[in-house]
Amino acid sequence: MTRRAALATAAAGALPAQNAVSAWQPPAEMVEAHDKAIDTRLQAQILTKGHRFYGGFADADGLVHGGATGGALHTFGLGYILPRSRHHKSPLMLERMKLVCGYLDAHTSPEGNIDLLITNFNSPPDTAFMIWGVGQIGALARRLGVSEVEKIVEPVLRRSGRALATGGIHTPNHRWVASSALAQIHELYPDTSYVKRIGEWLAEGIDIDSDGQYTERSTGGYNGITNRAFTILAAKLNRPELLEPVRRNLDAMLYLLHPGEEVVTDISRRQDLYTAGTMAGYSLSLKYMAVRDGNGVYETLSRRFPPSLGDTMEYAELQQPGPAPKPVPADYVKEMPFIQVGRVRRGERSATVMLDGRSRFFGIRNGKAVIEAVRLGSLFFGKAQFQPQRCWRARDVDGRPQWVLEESMEAPYYQPLHPAESVGTEEWGAKRRLRAKTQMNYLSYRATVTETAKGFTLRFDVEGPKDLPVMIEVALRPGGQLSGVEPHPREHGCHLLKSGFATYSAGGGVVRFGPGMAEHQAVAGRGIEPRLPGPTVFLTGFAPLSHTLEIEA
Repeated sequence: MTRRAALATAAAGALPAQNAVSAWQPPAEMVEAHDKAIDTRLQAQILTKGHRFYGGFADADGLVHGGATGGALHTFGLGYILPRSRHHKSPLMLERMKLVCGYLDAHTSPEGNIDLLITNFNSPPDTAFMIWGVGQIGALARRLGVSEVEKIVEPVLRRSGRALATGGIHTPNHRWVASSALAQIHELYPDTSYVKRIGEWLAEGIDIDSDGQYTERSTGGYNGITNRAFTILAAKLNRPELLEPVRRNLDAMLYLLHPGEEVVTDISRRQDLYTAGTMAGYSLSLKYMAVRDGNGVYETLSRRFPPSLGDTMEYAELQQPGPAPKPVPADYVKEMPFIQVGRVRRGERSATVMLDGRSRFFGIRNGKAVIEAVRLGSLFFGKAQFQPQRCWRARDVDGRPQWVLEESMEAPYYQPLHPAESVGTEEWGAKRRLRAKTQMNYLSYRATVTETAKGFTLRFDVEGPKDLPVMIEVALRPGGQLSGVEPHPREHGCHLLKSGFATYSAGGGVVRFGPGMAEHQAVAGRGIEPRLPGPTVFLTGFAPLSHTLEIEA
């Protein structure tokens, strides 16, 4: 029997009854934190009668979004339900919830969908995200017998259910968010159309690859959202097999963590790309799966990123102490061939090698001292930012991993057309392919990335036209102290490492890199990507070039 089959068999029918009343009482600090959130919401709600967005909540630009406003139903409703809350059974909570519903009545489409004014209108996905909170309040109100709260949210839930049973999506994760929202509504107000729609989305198959990543590879955002959706689906529909993708993704994430549990976002296909994110968005699935699987590593992360008050009240697993914590992997070499990334972790040292052809092909950190990216470029015909075409794991060196990344290109000049023909203003590109090429120029890049006992070496080999200016760029995360370099005479925030080694320190962590090389001051040009935020250090030379950058971390 496979591990998956064994887990499914053991769990079949074992998901808790969602309508059971729990004796669990939240810690005082959780209740007080929620009460403070209520206080903030009370001050922010638009109470001017006749206002376009009466009953809603404006963002910094004065825009009011359905989802953010609908979230107030969760905030106020939870305060009303919580026995230890300062707002428990407060008529003010019911009054403000009714104002929110009035806003939603006025700003919901005829199909039953809300708007996200910065981008989405008549939006089923944003409606589904709203239901995560509203549905939870409905479930808790039903379970605890607080009928006055359920009565307020019921019209919103029924209207949204009809919308989601037919509505469309934009992105892969929206399928699962919509399905989980329908499962929440179905638990309260059963409807075969909801289950049918969930089945239609699931019939497409769950989009998780062999490296445990969903389509969007959004480690800092949509991974956690998708895991949450499948956890809700599994619990509400009593389908424990839907926890398998959650398990696979959490297992993969163990090898995409920097020190301090910051996630590797270099692989993302969404807006969290290259941002600093954590596992906070995984909180529900981490604790749920820690208890379900008896997984001490998940438990460790769950204690670092505990689930919310509402989630803990709703799901009995989250109220349990969980298994004995076990350490998160922190000493490994891990290759993920499908998503084309290599990871090396040695305690506080964490390195990522991107093997998918992007210019930011290497990053490393020691604690909070972070080299966000190393890039390579040259002034070769305005098109020579290094973006590897070929990447592979080479033979280990002294038992440590090595990767090789290569790119080659050419740049010709063009001869007159023979036989001669007219070239119109819109035909240049098409006709250029017919021209003979002369004065051919060739460029080849090779970067060899090798782990060492102290960190890494990056050997750069550039073959191209004699005297071609070449630039090696080391981009650092803002906030640290940089020494051993000289400011660029014209470019603010840019430095040259002329010789020796540079040192970058932050939060007790240190990275050191060199030796330097500064044969020219050209650090930008046609085809070269803009510098990243934060201090940037350049090493410069001319082709043909061979230089080894040593990084100690």
